[in-house]
Amino acid sequence: MIDLAFSPADAALIRFAYSHLWELSESVRVLTRPGTSALHLPWVRAVRSRLRPGEFPMLRALTRPRGYIVDFLTPPPATTLPGLDAELDVVRGTPPETVRAETLRYLDAHRIDPVPDVLRPLLDTPGEALKALVDEVLAYWELALADVWPRVAGLLEGDVLRRSRTLATGGTAALFADLHPSVEWSGERLRIDRPWDFGDRLDGRGLLLVPGVFCWPAVRVLVGGGYQPGLMYPASGVATLWEDAPPPPPGALAALLGPTRAAVLAGLEEPAAPSELAARLGVTPGAVSQHLGVLRDARLVTGHRVGRHVRYARTALGDALTSRRP
Repeated sequence: MIDLAFSPADAALIRFAYSHLWELSESVRVLTRPGTSALHLPWVRAVRSRLRPGEFPMLRALTRPRGYIVDFLTPPPATTLPGLDAELDVVRGTPPETVRAETLRYLDAHRIDPVPDVLRPLLDTPGEALKALVDEVLAYWELALADVWPRVAGLLEGDVLRRSRTLATGGTAALFADLHPSVEWSGERLRIDRPWDFGDRLDGRGLLLVPGVFCWPAVRVLVGGGYQPGLMYPASGVATLWEDAPPPPPGALAALLGPTRAAVLAGLEEPAAPSELAARLGVTPGAVSQHLGVLRDARLVTGHRVGRHVRYARTALGDALTSRRP
């Protein structure tokens, strides 16, 4: 069990971000053991068809399917929507002594002895080894994640928007109420059910919440080591990530609004940008924007800027109209 004690200041310092590198490390785990994340099998099949035996040896050796991952590979993102280059710059700036210490911790945590040849450079020549690791990360990104990242990022941005609204309107208790079954909020403490014990006071550091896709169905925790405490949890709507189109709208809704406008409204199960809806529905972005404008005027959807994009979400009235309950 992980037990994090909050002060009033810590509750006010909860922030959201998503991370290319946290997502990347979890995706390597999924490739290694896809049976634990069956909903990602469409992605696994596509990537494995392009993957050559023995590729990315250091990256794969540092991301075992379970347990500790070296923290210097997944630094806490400094902003809500960081770029991959900015995150890699943080990795490149890791002091050699930190690379060596966290590699030793990784070997100890996984009871790896003797040291594998592929990881030996991280102990003997950590500066040069770190450069080689970053090269592997970039090559893996291009092979496995670059083409699907717009879809992944859209889901993560939508989750950040939804959770931020929950925190603003319902407070900390509402935020943690449905974050994940393993997470429990008591009013002053956050308890996370994990197979190891750790207790700490946040003492004004706040908590970083990172929605994830490839971590599903579990949570991941970053504590200790001088880093800002962080919690990665499965983003809302992850089960629909690899679907090509949203479910058809109810017949009555289509009769009321017209089939395309009803499909746009029904497609907002999670907040989305007009371009994402257009791709999923097979219509032009201009047509989707027009329908969203009508739905917004009718107070069925609202628009919110997240980074460079405006993402639309259903209002309570929009949710009521798309409900399939009798």
